[in-house]
Amino acid sequence: MAENKKFNYGGQAVIEGVMMRGSRSVAVAVRNPQQKIVIHTEPLNQAVYGGKLIKTPFVRGLVMLWDALGLGIKALMFSADVSADEEGSDEPAEAFTKPVQIGTILLSLSMSIGLFFVLPAFLGGLVENWLGNTQAATYWSHVAEGAVRLLLLIGYVSLIGLMEDVRRLYGYHGAEHKTINAYEAGAELTPANVAKYPIEHPRCGTAFLLTVVIISIIMFTLIPLEPLEAIMHPIVARILTRIALLPVVAGLAYEYIRFSAKHLDNPIIKLLTKPNLALQHLTTKEPDETMLEVAIAAFESMMAYEHGEEPVVEKTVVIGQPALGD
Repeated sequence: MAENKKFNYGGQAVIEGVMMRGSRSVAVAVRNPQQKIVIHTEPLNQAVYGGKLIKTPFVRGLVMLWDALGLGIKALMFSADVSADEEGSDEPAEAFTKPVQIGTILLSLSMSIGLFFVLPAFLGGLVENWLGNTQAATYWSHVAEGAVRLLLLIGYVSLIGLMEDVRRLYGYHGAEHKTINAYEAGAELTPANVAKYPIEHPRCGTAFLLTVVIISIIMFTLIPLEPLEAIMHPIVARILTRIALLPVVAGLAYEYIRFSAKHLDNPIIKLLTKPNLALQHLTTKEPDETMLEVAIAAFESMMAYEHGEEPVVEKTVVIGQPALGD
């Protein structure tokens, strides 16, 4: 299917469901307690997805990430309403129509930056002080900071994966990947067909996070801190530098993921992406057929809008029969 190259399909696992995003619309499919699939589809903001910023290298990554965070929160709110709907109402859930609170997004960003950037920078600064503020100490403090950041990422996704609810979330994450992989391979989207495809995908958010960590290690090692350290405490200088350069790191990581996903036939690129694909085994699980059904429903609803089969309007529908095997 040659038209695959026209869109950058993406998605996200949500509570008992999957969100799928194209270039014109986003669809969220969630299985409710009555085993029906509730699908919400709505148009994307074309000021974002159709504007000049989305075509500007390095800037487009930041724009996409901010909007994706908002969409992700809305999708999670919607899935929480649907999956908890014990009354079995076929009325559209209200959560997706509520405005996303900017404070929620900022809180999420602040917690992530604090855990994965500020804390490692602080610990790296302590290592440098402990070793004596020499050139060698600076080098090893960067190594320590990068190691802490990488271990925090791996440890976090591994530990939360021990929770039963998160394991199911990881199963839906796997269903999202398999569905997109099957579509991009030109396969008919049935649970039996989709189940055969890989659980990894090069454009995965997990791959992006690992790329951010690796690029941050390289960039932060190369940036001299001496000018700032002359006017403030070295640890404060280190932390402020990390926060200030985070948008640059994120922009570079987005461009790398975008480039590598389009050049997987190159043996060097294929080798470089192996760690990204390997890490996804921590955030994805093999989905069952019911999860694949939900992912396919979300993808097909999104694609109907992408191909103009339906006007892009906001709507929620309830489809399907009881889950397979019920």
